[in-house]
Formats: sequence, C-alpha cells, structure tokens
Amino acid sequence: MSSAALAFADKIGPAKSAEAFRTISEVADELDVPQHVLRFWESRFAQIKPVKRAGGRRYYRPDDIDLLKGIRALLYSDGLTIKGVQKVLKERGLRHVAQIGRGGEAQIPAPQVIEKIVYVEKPAQAPVKKPRAHLRAVPMSPSLPFFDEPAPVRDFPTLDTAPVVEPVVARAVEPQTAPIEQAAAATTVDDDRLRLEEILDALLGMKERLQAARS
Repeated sequence: MSSAALAFADKIGPAKSAEAFRTISEVADELDVPQHVLRFWESRFAQIKPVKRAGGRRYYRPDDIDLLKGIRALLYSDGLTIKGVQKVLKERGLRHVAQIGRGGEAQIPAPQVIEKIVYVEKPAQAPVKKPRAHLRAVPMSPSLPFFDEPAPVRDFPTLDTAPVVEPVVARAVEPQTAPIEQAAAATTVDDDRLRLEEILDALLGMKERLQAARS
C-alpha cells in the first residue's frame, strides 16, 4: 500500500475494514496496552515488522495485529517470559502465535520424558579351579588335638609301683689267714655300702619328684 493510501486510511477512522492497516494508537487501544509496550515488543521480537512511513509512523497489517495478540496472550494469560515467547516463536513459528491471537488455544509443547535404558555388562566369572587329586580338603574349623586335648602328663612311678630293690646283704667273710685276702674282703664291703647309699639317694629323689608332680 502506498503512502497516500496509508494517509487516507488514517482519515477514515472507525470505518476501516478488517483488512485495513491500523496505527499504533489503534492497536494499543485494541490490545489494551500502552504504545511504548508495542515498541518494546518490536525490539524484542524480530517477527513484528509493521510498515513504517517517513517520520517513523507505524502501520500494522491484520497479520501483525494477530501476532501481537498472540504475544500478549502468551505473556499475560499463560505467564510466559520474553525468552519463553521467543522460544515458542522459534520452535513453533509465527503462524502458531498468530493463530493464538485469532482466538486459538496456546499449544505450548509439554516437556517430553525420555527414558534411557542403560545396559550394564555383567562381569565374567572366573573359572572355578578344581582341587587337585593329591590334596585333601580341610574343614572350615579343624579340630586340632593339641588344642582340644590336654597335654599328656608323664607318669612317674610311685612307691607302690617302683621296682623293689633288694638290699644287698653283706656276707660274712671268713677270716683269711692271708692279709691280701682280708684287704680284698674289706674293699667289697665298702663297695656294697656305696651302692646301697646310691640306691637310697635315687629312691629319695624319686619320692620328692612324685610328691611335686602330685601337688
């Protein structure tokens, strides 16, 4: 539309048709927002491209108005932020937001839940080694005889069981007429006495050991 047609459209006022261009003041009244808000939206959304005349006057086409209505619905009705509306325009497109402005319901994509299946590889089990034939299996709690049974006590012979040593009875030596034979007989008696004393000492020592063992 030429500049002359736009100027003529401004003079017509309320008699404009549905396809006629609207000024920023008319669009602000229709959307019930201030004019500076429309200028702010234009700086944030590159999809808003009104026709500009010399002097900076803006004229909005019907599609521009529908887009502005859709942006207003997303911001004020659905509670989206500027970045949220920018994301909808990027992902769903300008026609989707304009359809919302024409009265369609906003179809904001719901977050998708992606199920991720993780396969965990089971580690291979080590081969079980068979016991060798010449080895014998040992039980878990072996019973050791030197732990379970008391140490053997050495039995010492008692007086009753001790061997009886018969005392050596000195035989009477007949007097010899020869002095050498008398000396030999005296030596034999002394030897027998020493042997008896040794046997007696051995018996006494054995008795003491038995008493100590019993205590």
